[in-house]
Amino acid sequence: MKIAIIGGGPGGLYFGALMKQLDPKHEVTVWERNAASDTFGFGVVFSDETLGGIGNADPVVAGSMSRRFARWSDIDIHFRGEMTTVGGQGFAAMSRKELLELLQRRCAELGVDLRFSTLAPPVEELEANYDLVLAADGVNSQVRAKYADSFGPDLDVRGNKYMWLGTTQVFEAFKFFVKETEAGVMQIHGYPYSDAGSTFIVEMHEDVWRAAGFDETAGEVFGPGVSDELAIAKIRKIFAEELDGYEVLANNSKWLNFTTVRNRSWRHGNVVLLGDAAHTAHFSIGSGTKLAMEDALALAACLHEHPSLEAALDAYETERRPVVESTQRAAQASLEWFERIGQYKDQSATQFAFNLLTRSRRITQENLRLRDPEFAGQVDRHFAEAQGLDQVAPAMFQPYRIGGLELKNRIVVSPMDMYKAVDGVPGDFHKVHLGSKALGGAGLVMTEMVCVSEEGRITPGCTGLYNDVQRDSWKGIVDFVHAQSTARIGAQLGHAGRKASTRVMWEGIDEPLESGNWEAVGPSALPYGPGSQTPRQIDRAEMDKVVADFVAAARRADEAGFDLLEVHAAHGYLLSSFLSPIANRRTDEYGGSLENRLRFPLEVFDAVRAAWPAEKPLTVRISATDWIEGGNTLEDAVEIARAF
Repeated sequence: MKIAIIGGGPGGLYFGALMKQLDPKHEVTVWERNAASDTFGFGVVFSDETLGGIGNADPVVAGSMSRRFARWSDIDIHFRGEMTTVGGQGFAAMSRKELLELLQRRCAELGVDLRFSTLAPPVEELEANYDLVLAADGVNSQVRAKYADSFGPDLDVRGNKYMWLGTTQVFEAFKFFVKETEAGVMQIHGYPYSDAGSTFIVEMHEDVWRAAGFDETAGEVFGPGVSDELAIAKIRKIFAEELDGYEVLANNSKWLNFTTVRNRSWRHGNVVLLGDAAHTAHFSIGSGTKLAMEDALALAACLHEHPSLEAALDAYETERRPVVESTQRAAQASLEWFERIGQYKDQSATQFAFNLLTRSRRITQENLRLRDPEFAGQVDRHFAEAQGLDQVAPAMFQPYRIGGLELKNRIVVSPMDMYKAVDGVPGDFHKVHLGSKALGGAGLVMTEMVCVSEEGRITPGCTGLYNDVQRDSWKGIVDFVHAQSTARIGAQLGHAGRKASTRVMWEGIDEPLESGNWEAVGPSALPYGPGSQTPRQIDRAEMDKVVADFVAAARRADEAGFDLLEVHAAHGYLLSSFLSPIANRRTDEYGGSLENRLRFPLEVFDAVRAAWPAEKPLTVRISATDWIEGGNTLEDAVEIARAF
C-alpha cells in the first residue's frame, strides 16, 4: 500500500512503524508541520492493557518504552489539609518527548519517510495519489474540518480552564491537590513521568479563573511554543506550598478549554481519522495518547487481516468505536465531576476521596475493596459514623429512614407496570412478582402504578385501588410481604390522563384500544402522540373528582397496610401533563406559568397528604425533563421538586 500520514504525533508514528513492520513493501510517508524536536506536553500515561497490546505488536517499541517508565500504584488526594492515600491502582507513564523520539527512531529503522517541519500537501491531492490517507492531525484537525459533511463532527467545548505544566518535583504517586482559595476551588492533576519531573495540570471553573485574575491575558495571542508567563507566575505563588520549592516547567503552556471531540463517522473514502482528530477523552482519566496508539494497533491489524481497504476500514470503526465510546462515557463523567468540584468542598476528606475515585463510574466500592481493602474499610467506617449507625457495612446495606419508616437497607425495587390485572384486581401473578422481590432482600418494594379510577387506567391490564375488592386483594399481597420478609412495601398512585385507554405493552405500546375503549382526559385537548386518542380537556368538576379519587385510593392503600405511598406525577400521565408546557396549553389559572401548571398537581398532593396517615411517608415521582424543545428542563424540575 501507499500510505500518507498527516501528523507526526504518537498515533501517526506508531501506525507508520506498524505498517512497515507488517510489510516492508508498504510506502509510508509522514508529514509533520513541527520540527522533530518540538514536543508539547510533559508526561503520557498508559494502562497495563495498552502496554500488553503494544508488546504483542512490536516488542522493540514496547521494550524501549518499558525501560523509560515511571511506575506507581498509589493515588494521593490532598484536600482540606489532609492527604488520603489509596493503593492498588497501577500506572505507568513516560516523557512525551522520549516517546516521540523512540517512535521516530523506530520509524526511521523500518524505512518510514519522515518529513518534519513540512506541511502536508492538500488532502484532496493525497487521497488521489495514495491508497490510504491517515488524518492524525489532532483535536483541531483540518482534514476533519474539510470533510465535515462526511465525518459529522461534534465539538463540545467545556467551560473549565486548564493549563498543562510540569514540575521538577518527582511525585511518588498520582497526585490530586484540591485547594480552596479566595477565588474558589482549584485543582492540580499531577503524576511522575521520569526521574526528573512530573506533569502538573492546573484546572478550575471559569468563574474561579476570572475571580483569580487569570483573565488578564485572555485577549492575548500566544505564538507556537510561547507560554503565558504572567499566569504561570500566579500559579507558582498560589501553589507554593504544593510545589515545596520545586520549579514549575512551561512548554507552550497557556489556558485552554477542553474540547470533547466526537464524529458520526471516522472515514471519508480512503481518508480515515485517528486519535484526537476522531475522538478525545478528558485528561483526568489520562487516555489521549493511549487511545491514539490503540487506534493505530487496531487499524494496522484490520488492514493486515482484510482483503480490501473498504472492508478493513469498516472493521476498524466497528471494532474501535464501542471501546472509544465507553472510554468517552467514563471521561465525560470525570470531566463533569471536576467541573462541579466546588459542590464537594465541604465534604470530609474520606468522603471526598471516595467520590473523586469513583467519579468516572468505572470504579465501585467493591472494586476499591479489591484494590485497597484498608481504604474501603475506612469508607465503610466513616459512613457508619456519619450516619450514627452501629453496624459497619457498605452504605447500600445500611438502614435508611424516610420520615417514620425504617428500611433495613437502601435498595428499592422501583415500580414497573406488568399489565396482568383483571378489572383492576391484582392476582396471584402480583403476589409472586412482588413477593419474590421482597424475599430477594430489598429494603423497599414498590408496586406498579395503581390507578385511582377505572377511567384513569392506562390499559385494561392495569391495577387499581378504586374499589374494595381491589383493596382486599392488595391487602393479601401486603400481608404476605410483611409476614414472609423484612421488606417494606409502597404503593404508587396515578391517573393515566391522556395516555389512558391504550393496549397492553406487547400489543402496541401507547396505541389506542381497538374496542372497549374509554375516554381519555388531559389538561388540554392534545393527543399524546401520532395516532393517540385526543383527550377531552378536563374541567373543574372533573378535577374535583380526580382529587376525590386520589383521596379514596390513598385511604384504601392505608387499609391494605401499605407502608409508603407515592403520587405519580411523571411519564406523561395526568399530573405530569399538567406540569408540562408541551401538554398543558390552558389559559385559566391551571395553565401558563410554572406556578399555574403546578396548581392542580399540588392540590392532589395536599389532599392525599391529608388523607394518608401522618406517620407514613408520602413521596412523589416527577419527570426531570421533557426531552423536547419548549418542555420542562432540569432547572424546572428543581422548582417542581421544591414546590412539592
